[in-house]
Amino acid sequence: MQDSTFIGLDVHKATISVAVAEGVRGGEVRHLGTIPHRADHIRKLVEKLGAGGHKLHFCYEAGPCGYGLHRQLVELGHDCIVVAPSLIPVKTGDRVKTDRRDAVMLAKMHRAGELTAVWVPDAAHEAMRDLVRARATAMRVTGKARQHLQGFLLRHGRIYPGKKGWTVAYRRWLTTVRFGHRAQQIVFQDYVDAVAEAEARVARLTGQITELLPDWDLAPVVEAIQAMRGVAFVVAVTVVAEVGDFHRFDNPRQLMAYLGLTPSEHSSGATVRRGGITKAGSGLARRALIEGAWSYRMQPRVSRKLHDRLEAVPSCVRDIAWKGQLRMCQRYRRLVMAGKPKVVVTTAIAREMVGFIWAIARAVSPVPDPTVSQSA
Repeated sequence: MQDSTFIGLDVHKATISVAVAEGVRGGEVRHLGTIPHRADHIRKLVEKLGAGGHKLHFCYEAGPCGYGLHRQLVELGHDCIVVAPSLIPVKTGDRVKTDRRDAVMLAKMHRAGELTAVWVPDAAHEAMRDLVRARATAMRVTGKARQHLQGFLLRHGRIYPGKKGWTVAYRRWLTTVRFGHRAQQIVFQDYVDAVAEAEARVARLTGQITELLPDWDLAPVVEAIQAMRGVAFVVAVTVVAEVGDFHRFDNPRQLMAYLGLTPSEHSSGATVRRGGITKAGSGLARRALIEGAWSYRMQPRVSRKLHDRLEAVPSCVRDIAWKGQLRMCQRYRRLVMAGKPKVVVTTAIAREMVGFIWAIARAVSPVPDPTVSQSA
């Protein structure tokens, strides 16, 4: 510790505020100033701080600037963690926040070991995750475009006589819709075109994910967890992209908590109060899992699509998936008979799904090299 130096970085788009804490307990903590957020200035800072042979330990908060700074510092041969902002201890009465104070606070807490690091993906994993998130964004845009069109039709009394929208029959019906005024017909056609463009974007991104998946080192995990009911291609690739390395979770409960599927609690003394799920972590993965959990309201069975997915996985994976399906279908019925709301039941099933996904992923994925990846 005496030969170590802890550096807190308050990172912004154009500048980085730097504070240094000496490794000795109670040692000096000082603010070095602000440097431009550029690779050459960061390199000069590292050379200056490491000139005395000290071991440098950097930290900065996770934010919109990404992991480029982390990767540069690691490549320069120094330790660096990216801190989870929501888990940084704060003083309730502190009402002053500046870049200088933030950097000093990070340096102090890093020396005390009170900071929680987030998992930093490698460049390839981050690229695949960006692609998956881009598809999710395109899906939200598609939903909005459809909502705008349907709202316009409803406002003008054009009601589809069928039962379900966005089927082939519904799209044929759209081609028969006419408006008396030319401006309204232009608006209608623009909404229709917006929906078509959004759907084409989703299809294009989905195809690109499919094309690039074989080159991803986590492709075997994506293929294996599709053995589970309710976990088709999109759900599988979304969960794996958001979770990353499953080996950093020692047990499935840690993964459930990481995805925000565990109940919140506020207890004191003899009073125990539990609320809804914490909703921590990735909302995208959590939403995909809850959507997949709805399939367990049916009786246990292997559909044709699921059968085709099972053919490509090992027998041990098939056994885990079938065991999970039997358990979760039974649990769904039992919770519904107990009077639980279906939304609550589905969320509970999604939490159970995470446990079986964890087991399958650990069974098929190799243990990563600790010198390459980092875990929280």
